[in-house]
Amino acid sequence: MKGWRRRVRRPGARRRRAAQDRELRRCPPSQVSPRPAMVDVLGGRRLVTCDGAWVEAEAALQNKVVALYFAAGRCAPSRDFTPLLCDFYEELVDEARPPAPFEVVFVSADGSAQEMLEFMQELHGAWLALPFHDPYRHELRTRYHITAIPRLVILKPSGEVITDKGRKQIRERGLACFQNWVEAADIFQNFSG
Repeated sequence: MKGWRRRVRRPGARRRRAAQDRELRRCPPSQVSPRPAMVDVLGGRRLVTCDGAWVEAEAALQNKVVALYFAAGRCAPSRDFTPLLCDFYEELVDEARPPAPFEVVFVSADGSAQEMLEFMQELHGAWLALPFHDPYRHELRTRYHITAIPRLVILKPSGEVITDKGRKQIRERGLACFQNWVEAADIFQNFSG
């Protein structure tokens, strides 16, 4: 038969798929969660502003595209990119009417709480941060495979990753990349960037 191609399977693919199916059948439907939710990522956490005010993560991040910003004040590339991210954030949230559904959460890789605070006060925008002493900072680094900083991981409101190359996209495309993030996140917003 012309045009017919035999489908080639990787060794063990059928066994892995069968094992995954068996595992899903063992879990009650209430325990099977096809997607993580932002509540799973930062739910129950309190975030801090650069002014020192505390906010509940769930309320602050609801129905928004969330950028987890992994950086440190002692890191030259972080110090180079942070003002660009600050301008990006200000144009989207502070200056746009209506404000874009976007929030940055800083996840510090600084050596101390004092270093984190100084970096936030010196260069950061009006975004949020996970407190320095929250051990969840380390878990987030592992969860999103952060091996180098700065890194900007863009998340849907569901907690799913849109891209882990947010820094590169902002540098190359500016505000235009936000429209793609909003579309990927399934958030309706009249935004023309």
